[in-house]
Amino acid sequence: MQFRPLIEPAMLPTRSLGTQGLTVSALGLGCMSMNHGYGTAAERDDVESIATIHRALELGLNFFDTAEVYGPYTNEELLGRALRGRRSDAIIATKFGFSFDGPKTTGTNSKPEHLRAAVEGSLQRLGTDYIDLLYQHRVDRAVPIEETVGAMADLVREGKVRYLGLSEAGVKTIRRAHAVHPISALQSEYSLWERNLEPEIIPLLHELGIGLVPFSPLGRGFLTGTTTRAEELAESDFRRNNDPRYHGSNFDANMAAAVSVREFAVSRGAAPGQVALAWLLHKGANIVPIPGTKRRQYLEENIGAASLVLSAEEMTFLNDALAPEKISGARYFAHSMGMVDR
Repeated sequence: MQFRPLIEPAMLPTRSLGTQGLTVSALGLGCMSMNHGYGTAAERDDVESIATIHRALELGLNFFDTAEVYGPYTNEELLGRALRGRRSDAIIATKFGFSFDGPKTTGTNSKPEHLRAAVEGSLQRLGTDYIDLLYQHRVDRAVPIEETVGAMADLVREGKVRYLGLSEAGVKTIRRAHAVHPISALQSEYSLWERNLEPEIIPLLHELGIGLVPFSPLGRGFLTGTTTRAEELAESDFRRNNDPRYHGSNFDANMAAAVSVREFAVSRGAAPGQVALAWLLHKGANIVPIPGTKRRQYLEENIGAASLVLSAEEMTFLNDALAPEKISGARYFAHSMGMVDR
């Protein structure tokens, strides 16, 4: 079914991440899918991706998310090209935390000397002399978080980084990191589809005054009904090899569960993705989702979500419609879980 949403894009308001002064648009743009993680190299379209970034700026979206591992390196280069001459209009978030052997990721690495070299590389590729928000991409169990955040804080003092973040970090790690230097944002998976942060992480973020930047806010395609089962995805697609929810009976059960969101969207004259993003925006003023897209059409659709008002009764309906017990399959296969800090 083709949805024709009535909710059109308008200029985005802003939100604060953390209490250190970082202000960004209420929605960000995840740039990863422009050339990494989904689809094939043949589907890459740098011209449309750059046009999408420029359209985002026109609509007040100024928060762009990338990482050295995306490509690797090429995603930062693409964003840097798109923002050439417009750097002051943008808030750039990027991430470090891996070692590489050519294009292959060989493991986590947050040693201070490595992260400093990684940041220098990111600055060069992005064509800037400072990074607005620097995340540790994944917790490195071989390096104490105090040591890593201490080195990140040195970069803040030097003016190369403005604010600090963590990604997929657990409660103890967040507390220890925040005690060394204020953490402005945690990036982690959170959506109508995935509620793993609700029991412990979200209360901690409120306690410490840390913002939340949810990735995969559209449930990796399940909430929009645009995905397909694992064996039909490209070999290079992240979901084929890392996400059990795309396999076998899990896929069938999950597609069935997500129907309720799509039916609700029809009743509101919205696209399903707009409902999913509006739900997140209603969950807290410190939440800034970063839906990813490489096309202006979907960017504009996503931005329309900021104009969709949900009542308390509608929020309750959506909470119940995709309650955690209705989702089939783990978030990652066992071989991927080591990347997630508990």
